[in-house]
Amino acid sequence: MQDKEFLETIVRALVDKPEDVVVERNIDERGVLLTLKVNPEEMGKIIGKQGQTARSLRTLLRIIGNKNNSYVNLKVYEPEKEGRAPRAEATDVDDLKL
Repeated sequence: MQDKEFLETIVRALVDKPEDVVVERNIDERGVLLTLKVNPEEMGKIIGKQGQTARSLRTLLRIIGNKNNSYVNLKVYEPEKEGRAPRAEATDVDDLKL
């Protein structure tokens, strides 16, 4: 349970709405999976630029897992993408407006 408490503590310090932080812990044959749910408005704070914050959290959780002889992984829960504008995908370099 150290891994779950650690993740909750760190994430609550990063977000503006700590009351919305929920961590679910599941154990299966591959190890421990922590699923993190935060307020959708604060997803960017958890993921970080180019995923650096999420990558750092995963690294720290793996260190805790190694200390306890288990594999710990992090999944950041993304709610349905309704309400978000669809991503514009350029299929050709000529389609890009520079």
